[in-house]
Amino acid sequence: MNMGVSNVFKEKFENYDYVDGGVCSPKGFVANGVNCGLRSDKRKNDLAMIFSETVCDTAIVYTQNKVKGAPLTVTKKHMDKSNGKSRAIIVNSKNANTCNANGEEIAEGVSELVAKALGIPTEQVVVGSTGVIGKVIEIEPFANHMEDLVKGLSAAGNEEAAKAIMTTDTIKKEVAVEFKINDVTCRIGGMAKGSGMICPNMATTLSYITTDAAIDQKLLSDILKETVNCTYNCLSIDRDTSTNDMVVVMANGLAGNDMIYTKDDICEVFKKALYIVMLYLTRMLAIDGEGASKFLECSCVGASDVKTSVKIAKSVVSSSLVKCLLYGEDANWGRIMCALGYADCEYDINKVKVSIESEYGKIDICDGDAIIIPFSEEEAAKLLSAKKIYISIDLCQGSKEAKAWGCDLTYDYVKINGDYRT
Repeated sequence: MNMGVSNVFKEKFENYDYVDGGVCSPKGFVANGVNCGLRSDKRKNDLAMIFSETVCDTAIVYTQNKVKGAPLTVTKKHMDKSNGKSRAIIVNSKNANTCNANGEEIAEGVSELVAKALGIPTEQVVVGSTGVIGKVIEIEPFANHMEDLVKGLSAAGNEEAAKAIMTTDTIKKEVAVEFKINDVTCRIGGMAKGSGMICPNMATTLSYITTDAAIDQKLLSDILKETVNCTYNCLSIDRDTSTNDMVVVMANGLAGNDMIYTKDDICEVFKKALYIVMLYLTRMLAIDGEGASKFLECSCVGASDVKTSVKIAKSVVSSSLVKCLLYGEDANWGRIMCALGYADCEYDINKVKVSIESEYGKIDICDGDAIIIPFSEEEAAKLLSAKKIYISIDLCQGSKEAKAWGCDLTYDYVKINGDYRT
């Protein structure tokens, strides 16, 4: 049971405003989505395109899974050849084009179709796929629908594109923010897909982000990796890392700001905007976890270093038993303590304070001695009946902090993945 868009919140940040338009919000970007026949239901899109009217400095983070989809291999070759420049993204759902004998041939062939249709070099095409691994894929669906896909590109095509990359997702995931660099108005927009196979080591899902800000390609790559580490890499649905994960950022510079070359105050303004977009998409991914009925956010503060905070927060949100606790609304706090205790980092457990909270109240679980505090079962049941649950951990051993996100584990998760292919 999905929690719905109404439960997704946009955290307010001073000097940053949410705007409509997703990946088409920044100047110079158009998009579209169509059904090319990969999905049997013609009402559902399965092929998306994003296109910039000018060349973009492009940064990409790829999955660390040793088995990688052919589109990632081809995209890496393109980015090496173009020195990190791109103008178009083409991505399909339903078929991951992974573990296929002709996978790279198909991915390269699709890129050539895009390049010819748009009149751009093949190496300026980013190609992505998502869906069933090991399923044969042909070039014909792409060739037969490329003209319609390109013809329909528009500044209002973000929704059709966002819908086209969905697999088991129940809601499209997109967002955009507006901000100023000096006196120049800039925008960053993004869309993502992902519902299962999410517990990454670099990347998380398919996520495509556009911006009209001007920023150096190498600096953009550094910023993207840093931001992935504190957003997408702190998300866990099911402890599985996909073969096709990739996060792409395209910057075309059409906003007109002076090029950002160094990590200074101006760079921090841009980086925060990117963080806001990726934070929102991360929460959307957690809310729409396969079969999920509850959203979980775990905060870990008071650590000696950020890495410790991240490991502890992720340990809690990744725990299958904590996920089951949420689904069953069972106040078995020992499961939280257990997940906290096996996190792969060093700290003094006897100083740690833990609490759990929702819109229905807050309960302190332990207060610095690793002993669970007596509590009311009735209050706990009421607290856990909420759709959003927040676990707070204070290590009381420093000033560093981090958050991680996840969801509960339900019977529906097994049902969805039990017959995913058929």
